[in-house]
Amino acid sequence: MTYPNILVFVDFPTDDVDAANDFYSKVFNWEIEERIPGIFHRIVPGQNFKLDDGSQGPTGNLHMGISKAANTRPHPNPEPPEPTTLSSGGRSTRAWILVSEDDSFNRILDTAESLGATVLWRNHFWTEFGGANASFIDPWGNQINLWQHLDGVEVDEETHQVIGEALIPDGWTIE
Repeated sequence: MTYPNILVFVDFPTDDVDAANDFYSKVFNWEIEERIPGIFHRIVPGQNFKLDDGSQGPTGNLHMGISKAANTRPHPNPEPPEPTTLSSGGRSTRAWILVSEDDSFNRILDTAESLGATVLWRNHFWTEFGGANASFIDPWGNQINLWQHLDGVEVDEETHQVIGEALIPDGWTIE
C-alpha cells in the first residue's frame, strides 16, 4: 500500500470573513492571519501537538481557513465558482476541536453564544471514544464540536474505548 493521503486544511465558509475572524479569535484565542482581505483568512492555532509527557512534539497544529462563500479561492477563473452561497438548513462543515487543559467547555460555549452562536449541547460523554464533548453552530452554520478527555477515565490506546467504569460528572449525559 502507498502512503495514505493526508488532510492538510479545512475551510469554514462564511458571508463575512472579518466577522468570522473576530468570532474565532475570541472563542478559541486563535491567531488569524488576513491573507486575502475580505476573501480568505488563515487560522493558525499555534503551538505543536503535545507528547505524552506534556511537552510539545515536532508536529504543528493544523491550520484552517475562513473563506468567503461568494468567492472561494483558489480557482482558475477570475469569476467566483459556484456555489456562492452558504448552505442553509442542512449539514455543513463539522469540525472537532481538542480543548486545551487550560480552557473549558463553558468558557468557549459562553463566548460563542455571546457572539451569536447556537449551543447544541453541553457536557456529554461518548463511551465509543472515551471523551467529553459539547457542540455549537457558529453564526454561519458550521458545527463546531469540542472534545476533551476527562480526568480519571481510562481509555484503550488502540480502540479509544473506555476501560472499566467511567466516572462521569453529575448532570452529564452519556452514550
